[in-house]
Amino acid sequence: MATAAPHVMVLPLAAQGHVTPLMELSHRLVKHGLEVTFVCTEPTHALVLGALRRRDTTVDGIHLVSMPDGLADVDDRRDLGKVLDALSRCMPGYVEELIREKKVTWFVADANLGSLCFEVAKKLGVRVASFFPASAACLGTLSRIPQLIEDGFFDDKGFPKRREAVELAPEMPPVYTSHMLWSVDGGPEVQHVAFQLVRRNTEAASLADVVVCNSFLEAEATAFGLFPDVVPIGPLLADPGKPVGQFLPEDTRCLGWLDAHPDGSVVYVAFGTSTVFEPRQFRKLAEGLELTGRPFLWVVRPDFTSGAGIGKAWFDEFEGRIAGKGMVVSWCSQQQVLAHRAVACFVSHCGWNSTMEGVRNGVPFLCWSRLKVDQYTNRIYICDIWMTGLAVSPGDDGVVTREEVSTKLGQVMGDHGIAERARVLRDAARRSLGEGGSSYENFKRFINLLKE
Repeated sequence: MATAAPHVMVLPLAAQGHVTPLMELSHRLVKHGLEVTFVCTEPTHALVLGALRRRDTTVDGIHLVSMPDGLADVDDRRDLGKVLDALSRCMPGYVEELIREKKVTWFVADANLGSLCFEVAKKLGVRVASFFPASAACLGTLSRIPQLIEDGFFDDKGFPKRREAVELAPEMPPVYTSHMLWSVDGGPEVQHVAFQLVRRNTEAASLADVVVCNSFLEAEATAFGLFPDVVPIGPLLADPGKPVGQFLPEDTRCLGWLDAHPDGSVVYVAFGTSTVFEPRQFRKLAEGLELTGRPFLWVVRPDFTSGAGIGKAWFDEFEGRIAGKGMVVSWCSQQQVLAHRAVACFVSHCGWNSTMEGVRNGVPFLCWSRLKVDQYTNRIYICDIWMTGLAVSPGDDGVVTREEVSTKLGQVMGDHGIAERARVLRDAARRSLGEGGSSYENFKRFINLLKE
């Protein structure tokens, strides 16, 4: 009688930048003969199925399952305190129920949920893999929280006592006390809630049998040397055509539009799923892209601007002016776009997924980070350590002008040194994923561990 395949339950945090890499990982687990159940909270599950335009809950061998997030439909899911309170009450019970029901043998969960569910899995005799969706430098920094408090950089609530940079090691992005992972919007109370979560999750990591992250050795050699228990298995990617858990439907027309352009001619502009621009800044970006005279593909989500927005009349007029030169879409397959021969530069918020996708394809960056979560660290990697891009500089009023956009794009796209360093890093990423490469070998050991 055939032995049943090991059953892995995968649980991401309910955010696009967490769902995507864990979905990419899930595809690879299925490819290696493992059974995978992919669990999202109900609102996220609905978004993923809605973007796929299907009701079937088994996608390329991955079983999509939902669990309640403990909130009512009318509750504000942007209220971090409320979300965490609800999850802490309901998630452990649902995780236990699913592990028992699905006869799970391994639990691969987002490190950002560790304090809510690792202990549950361990009590049931299920082994745990902690997955960190950002850089090893960020993860390693979190492990130093007690030391940073002891050294007087933060108080025990996570608030900076000294506003300065802390260098953990050369060739690692310095840690700025005002730009930590828990430095979120919402005021002191919300920031304290975020700090407590980060601290508990860092402590929960000790329950994991293995800690893996979506990075590769050559990109963060110093960080992996300093934190050897963190295992790089990236850059993760899904095979062409495989869904990666998008929250919005993809506009595939842009791929045909790219086909019609010469190699290395198009500027790709995308800011992830949560960045919001003030109307004035939105207009300056639009005018800056137009000012370059270069073809551009710009992802503009329906909720990309705040307040009353920019006005349909203004945007219709803008699209009329750039017809034939630029294309605006509400969402796209970023993997396919960045892999396209026509793309020359990536204007990015510098989320880690976007960073790894750009790196893997050798695309230079124009960094427009909003200084949230890990974006500051990623920008330093790109501009100061890898030197594969430049960053925009806001004026005294905090607004990036159209002239700044146009000038910096010209500098990035005209800098042969940046282009060459981007190609070198791309080749290093590909070698790491190829047979005998560091990520290849680490992933092979990871698969063997999951099959034990």
